[in-house]
Amino acid sequence: MTIDEHGFTDPYDAARARSFGSSLLNILLMAIRPQTLVLSVVPVMAGSYWAWATHATVSSAVVICAIIASSAIQIGTNLWNDVKDGMRGQDGSGRLGPPRMTALGLASPKTLRLWAYAAFGTAIACGLVLVAIGGWPIVVIGVVSIACGLAYSAGPRPISFSPHGELFVLVFFGIVAVAGTYYLHTGLVSASAIGLGAIVGLPAAAVLLVNNHRDRISDAKAGRRTLAIVVGRKGTHLLYGAMMVLSVVGAALFLQPHDWVGWLAIAVPMVVAVWFSIGFRKEPVSPKLNAYLGRTGSFQLLLAVSIAVAVGFPN
Repeated sequence: MTIDEHGFTDPYDAARARSFGSSLLNILLMAIRPQTLVLSVVPVMAGSYWAWATHATVSSAVVICAIIASSAIQIGTNLWNDVKDGMRGQDGSGRLGPPRMTALGLASPKTLRLWAYAAFGTAIACGLVLVAIGGWPIVVIGVVSIACGLAYSAGPRPISFSPHGELFVLVFFGIVAVAGTYYLHTGLVSASAIGLGAIVGLPAAAVLLVNNHRDRISDAKAGRRTLAIVVGRKGTHLLYGAMMVLSVVGAALFLQPHDWVGWLAIAVPMVVAVWFSIGFRKEPVSPKLNAYLGRTGSFQLLLAVSIAVAVGFPN
């Protein structure tokens, strides 16, 4: 493993940092990790599609505000995590994952904290529009989501230090996001929307599992007990494969397609899930695991699109 003078272990991150220099824009982009925001967008689109497919109704205001709000919460959480881990002296030079701006001294905690507040403020502003549409249930979802974003790396018992992170992702980036969006469009909460949320949330949880598996050694030294640490290397490999495959199996059971187009649409993500699971198992703990963050996020998008293809247009 090679570490450059700025503490970057991934050649892509190092090249990107050099191309932008040390501008505030580049620092924010590196801290925000825009390549991961698909995890916020896909559940909203899935919930909107399911409302359209089952009730032939969809609101552009809901789609736009929900995407902005969910993405802003994820951005705020990423920035807050960067600050808190940096202040603990973690994730500095030699980090295997994407670089942390605070830990590397490229941004002050104050600067990123202010941008985190701005992101959460944006989420609240869009959330007010959604509250006007959906009422008090959206207030509860918004307050709990932001609280969990702040508690992920802060407080006496940060979520990131526990084995419960993947469960929180499954719930909030899957079930709550999909079912909540569906509710905003239809005014209803259905078992099908909750089931679709679980299906979409499994790959999102698998993204965090990859992240924690990559950092399991440094996390253990820092006193963390993430799920990857608790279940061990082999357990993590099996769990990742189970999350990926079960999401497709769940989709097949959820849809029960009766035509060849439906079965083909579901078969494609199944092949990809097995392929990624095998590759992940063979990949040693190194910066190369970062590729599986993007691949797993792309798989979530593929799965959502496949479900839409299998269902087709509303009657």
